[in-house]
Amino acid sequence: MADSPLTARRIGETGRTIVASPDYLARHGTPQVPEDLHNHNCLNFNFRRAEPVWPFRKDGRDFALTVHGNIEANNGETLGQLAIAGVGITRVGNFSIADDLAAGGLVPVLESFNPGDVEQIHAIFVGGANMPARVRVFIDYITSRIR
Repeated sequence: MADSPLTARRIGETGRTIVASPDYLARHGTPQVPEDLHNHNCLNFNFRRAEPVWPFRKDGRDFALTVHGNIEANNGETLGQLAIAGVGITRVGNFSIADDLAAGGLVPVLESFNPGDVEQIHAIFVGGANMPARVRVFIDYITSRIR
């Protein structure tokens, strides 16, 4: 990372899915096309690199749709829990919602419009080429587990 003493190593990636609870969808309706999200409470990230847009593919064309909601958070676990509680619809990494999808607490929304949305996963550490062996071994281990 050029502006920092930290080093980033890409260790994997995860898909991202737009999800909501069955309860939220029963109360507010299920969006049929991306533009329907304008009538929903979309829970989004609030960290600096996040944009208030979600990517879609419709009729073979990729586009970004600006979404709005009444709550923002800085991590996917929080957004997933808010969605389970019926607060709104969110877009998060699959790794943080896989169990909730399997259990039925969350359901995918607008999957036929998903353009193959992915999020890269990085390990961030101090030390670069001079990192301690224990850090290198740990990063190698988690890389093998994620892949």
